[in-house]
Amino acid sequence: MTRKAIQNGSRNAYDCAMEFNQNGKYCVRIRATFGRTGWVLPLYFLASSFAAGMKKLEQTLQYLQKREDALWFWGAHRSDDPHLAPELLAELGLKLDRRSEFPKKRGEVVTGTERPVSPVQIAPLRRLLAESLEPARAASD
Repeated sequence: MTRKAIQNGSRNAYDCAMEFNQNGKYCVRIRATFGRTGWVLPLYFLASSFAAGMKKLEQTLQYLQKREDALWFWGAHRSDDPHLAPELLAELGLKLDRRSEFPKKRGEVVTGTERPVSPVQIAPLRRLLAESLEPARAASD
């Protein structure tokens, strides 16, 4: 799917990356681009293992699809209720990612604005994220 289709409002795109933090945890970063509004929401969460990170990533993508309108409303009207998004995000242990740079090694899931993210879309993402961690795993051994 092209970025043009996303910008035209027919799709949502989720850029996903996984890296190790200084404490040896997996830091999963997501940059959600919502097609209907063109709004970008950068998020992250920590996981203790690759498998746990992937499971939570799948849950997170489903959650973002379902709660798109509420999250966008907060993004468009932040001054009305500054605690809304942190409360919505805290349901899954997500935090806003304030870092401006996004890892070069990343995967992308693109889906219709009203459709759930399917496990078939997650499988290639899982493989890509595992491959992106290989150099870091070898260096830590």
